[in-house]
Amino acid sequence: MNLADMLSYADIHELGRIAHTYECECNGHSKNELIQSILSTALRREIFEKHIQGLALEDIRFLNSLLFDPRNAFSIEELVARVQQSRFQKEDSEEWNPRDMIIKFKKLGWLFNGYSQQTKFLFHVPQDLKRRFSDVLTGQFKQSLKTTNEPNVYRDEQLLIVDDIFHFLTYISQEQEIPLTAEGSMYKRQLQQILNRLSVQEEMVSKGTWRFGYGRMFKEYPNRFSFIYDYCYYRQLISEHSQTLRLTEEGKARLVDGKKENLAEVYKFWLRLYKNPIPNVQSIVAWIDRLSGQWVTMASLGEVLCKLVKPFYYDSSESIVEQRILQMMMHLGLIRIGEDQENGAVIQVTKIGKKVIQGTFVAEEDKVVLFLDKESTRFKEDVK
Repeated sequence: MNLADMLSYADIHELGRIAHTYECECNGHSKNELIQSILSTALRREIFEKHIQGLALEDIRFLNSLLFDPRNAFSIEELVARVQQSRFQKEDSEEWNPRDMIIKFKKLGWLFNGYSQQTKFLFHVPQDLKRRFSDVLTGQFKQSLKTTNEPNVYRDEQLLIVDDIFHFLTYISQEQEIPLTAEGSMYKRQLQQILNRLSVQEEMVSKGTWRFGYGRMFKEYPNRFSFIYDYCYYRQLISEHSQTLRLTEEGKARLVDGKKENLAEVYKFWLRLYKNPIPNVQSIVAWIDRLSGQWVTMASLGEVLCKLVKPFYYDSSESIVEQRILQMMMHLGLIRIGEDQENGAVIQVTKIGKKVIQGTFVAEEDKVVLFLDKESTRFKEDVK
């Protein structure tokens, strides 16, 4: 429902609070006058943009968590959790209450309680306001961006990750079975042979490097291959039994049929996996799609996005945006990254990237749950 519809279902006390927020001059005892006055004031462009510009960074992060979720109904528990995620610094005040932000959004007419018996305990965002929030924030963010011409050289990996998943399965098929260490990882010789076969070359992980949180095998394998391995494991194309890696029947069938993975499914798995360290990864990707239709510098895009990304242990907001999100999006073929002599690294979303990003949504709670195996200090999938 749009704002006008939600106002018509709101009681006169709630309308009075919203009208007070916008300093509406009208008869506070007339529901019809309150609604008309709120609509004519709250939707006025300069007033709407003024309230957006006046939001604190935490407010914008909370708003951002709602924008790209196709649902319009949220429980109070969900909203409180999202407010808490928007607060990056540690609690330094016992007075801070996440419900205060929800109350603030209600007074602005940006959140409403449901009107029916089934929805009265849920909170709703007006559809037309959602679109306006996105448009206004997009305009604000674009003011900080630096656009460039197409660089002379750029990397566009397109569907190479889909090809390399097939190459990985083919290698296991040829070897029939691959021995694993006591910690469950491949030995260096086999790992190097596999890495040499892949379209995108990666160096093996050096010992003692801090690595966890981005998948089961992230500690042992380089970023891109770690993701490929976890994808195959999750899709039950490979299995680990008795310190041996083998193809499953499903994996063998893929090779017999010559069937390669669907890129949208691979992207969906990446969202589910990376939600663990980056809870709002999906909305960050949506912003990258919106903001990099033409070539923009990575530095200017990073300035916008880093404010929305919470650090993860020793991973700063900057390293998460550049290495965990943008680099992996390039590996997925969603963006291309070039080098400009004057501006350094530049990026642009690809045609297939735009199609995949806009056509894919993963629910907030839908993620690959990982737990830490204390004996091997490795994250594993929580099989329930």
